[in-house]
Amino acid sequence: MVTQPALIMRVFLASILVLVIPIIRAQVPHWGPCPEPEVQPAFILKQFMGRWFEIAKLPAQFEKGRCIETNFTLTTDNSIRVVSSEILKGEVRKIVGTGVIEDPKNPAKLGITYSYVLPYSPYWILSTDYVNFALVYSCTDVLRLFHVDFAWILGRTRSLPDATVEKARETFATNNIDVTRMIPSRQQGCDKTL
Repeated sequence: MVTQPALIMRVFLASILVLVIPIIRAQVPHWGPCPEPEVQPAFILKQFMGRWFEIAKLPAQFEKGRCIETNFTLTTDNSIRVVSSEILKGEVRKIVGTGVIEDPKNPAKLGITYSYVLPYSPYWILSTDYVNFALVYSCTDVLRLFHVDFAWILGRTRSLPDATVEKARETFATNNIDVTRMIPSRQQGCDKTL
């Protein structure tokens, strides 16, 4: 016999799953809370600004096209204009968002949103040399029961040497971030100006 509290808990969890599963369909869910990776020490936001190309990523439902890139522009000391673009079905598609430094003591932990009604999502810079590559991680906990990961390897050019990509993957793995499902991004045939 199922007790009233147990039944309520089952209905609650089922409701959460019904709401969350469509959101994470293409993402990489994992049991337990988000890992707490080390971020870039002494991060300098101004040096990170500019154009970054997506080299590899964990699957993300909101990124379906090719030639994905993001341009970061500093608007105030801790506010950033974020313009992401991709080519999807032959069309250039852009989305504009806002980024902020969520904790001035830890400027490598940014928050980004593409909507006025949605909260900022974590956008943590794990490592960057500012001129060639950047490793970015985002994670969202769902009731601390499971989490959804996003991870990106970015480059200032549309490709990076294989050794750089491999070292980036190792950096994620050392920080308990599972990148076994990481896929290369398509940066070929990007003749349209984004």
